[in-house]
Amino acid sequence: MPITSLRERKCLITGAASGIGRAVAMAAARQGAALFLTDVNGPLLDEVAQQIRSTGGDVRMVRAFDISDATSVEDFARAVHEAHGSLDVVMNVAGIAIWGSIAALGEEHWRRCIDVNLMGPIHVLRCFVPPMIEAKRGGHVVNVSSAAGLFALPWHAAYSASKFGLRGVSDVLRFDLKRFRIGVTLVCPGAVDTGLVRTVQIVGIDTAAPDVVKMRTRFQKHAITPERVAVQILDGIRKNRYLVLTSPDVRIGYWFLRKFAWPYELVMRFMNDQLYAIAKRQRRSAP
Repeated sequence: MPITSLRERKCLITGAASGIGRAVAMAAARQGAALFLTDVNGPLLDEVAQQIRSTGGDVRMVRAFDISDATSVEDFARAVHEAHGSLDVVMNVAGIAIWGSIAALGEEHWRRCIDVNLMGPIHVLRCFVPPMIEAKRGGHVVNVSSAAGLFALPWHAAYSASKFGLRGVSDVLRFDLKRFRIGVTLVCPGAVDTGLVRTVQIVGIDTAAPDVVKMRTRFQKHAITPERVAVQILDGIRKNRYLVLTSPDVRIGYWFLRKFAWPYELVMRFMNDQLYAIAKRQRRSAP
């Protein structure tokens, strides 16, 4: 059945130690959800769990591991199901960001993006959704993609490969899982002021350079908070909404992408030219 309330619903959230994952965990706890939290950062994850519990939230299980490791996901799923049975809501939030031109990106960059952003959610879905189907209680799946899963943003080839892939998985599952009364929500955030803004790896670019810092500052000025995204995600679950676009710029861009291809192409070309100009200036000034 549709998830109209999270009260006493068993919810898994990956990437729960920071950013959108942390905000969603906090918001879901306030709505009475029973939480199962994971993240690769153990100390930060423990802090989040402790904070939720200190305010009366229900955290059933916490475990730190890398979701790109299939065995770790399988072990966690086994422990969850043995102790608590099948879940009601599965939220794939964890992700990383690696950008770069095709000339700069190495095999390790492509593989890491795909392993974490695409295979990680697939491991989670493979381990947790079949028991939801068998339980016959319905439920909901949330996959956090990105605006880069909608648009051809410059230097996002590896990142977009993973995020477009997750978008494709979600689009298939929303039809596949409907017969089992399991809803699917695909979240495509635009600018969100999370730790990824400061830790994004841009291969071949000095991210401390003034022009890159200026670009990041401009990004943060119009970025929304993770807490605002969390509200939209939980609202998407409650309303069984498939596509959640978190900010007006993404909604407008997606509309243009579908309705007016040429302005979209001009904007993408302009953004691409800007990044290549930065790279060119840095090469010239390099010793």
